[in-house]
Amino acid sequence: MALLDVQNLCISFGGLRAVDDFEIHIEKGQLYGLIGPNGAGKTTVFNLLTGVYKPGEGIIRLDGQDITGKKTIEINKAGIARTFQNIRLFKGMSVLDNVKAGLHNHYKYSSLAGIFRLPSWRKMEREMDERAMELLEVFDLGGEADYLASNLPYGKQRKLEIARALATEPKLLLLDEPAAGMNPNETKELMDTIRLIRDQFDMTILLIEHDMKLVSGICEALSVLNFGRILAQGETGTVLNDPQVITAYLGE
Repeated sequence: MALLDVQNLCISFGGLRAVDDFEIHIEKGQLYGLIGPNGAGKTTVFNLLTGVYKPGEGIIRLDGQDITGKKTIEINKAGIARTFQNIRLFKGMSVLDNVKAGLHNHYKYSSLAGIFRLPSWRKMEREMDERAMELLEVFDLGGEADYLASNLPYGKQRKLEIARALATEPKLLLLDEPAAGMNPNETKELMDTIRLIRDQFDMTILLIEHDMKLVSGICEALSVLNFGRILAQGETGTVLNDPQVITAYLGE
């Protein structure tokens, strides 16, 4: 059974079919890419998968559970986390506290314990600090734990956003153009980081990306969107050599 099973997904805006009969099946542990020209509907698909939009038609199943049309917070608790094309961090908070924000799905204490700083609250805060630091060390951000998130350089802000998403302990991680705005060295480092995440966390990853070097270097399979519809699907090498895909990109 596929970890993510999407069938006949559709949504329209003002009569325009933005996503039309979209299907995707991603196995556990797979590193999968979603590519296509600008305006093809890629981010709209991510918004459907994460509950930002409700589909007009179709079914979304995660690990056998029907999550179609559920609220974003419910989908996150079910096991999908994401990053965004335009980085969304709590920039007035520390690097450490950004990651701790992602941990609150799994650490609970009463309001009373928090207000009066009871021992149960202090114990939980210590545990969260330790777990957040473990994640930051994976991304070589441990030394910047006390920095404001806004003071990190761009590439490290990308890493922090991924670390915060991982803190929710997802089954499926969605990365929306993680290499956007990066220089070649940062992109290479990102490729290594994505491989590390998949291997160290046994993570299934779906990413949107325009950098074909990154896509061909790490993705095992691809779906290509064009005008909201699937143009091609399959193993990365086969898809990237498909004449329809080449034409779509040359016409971008």
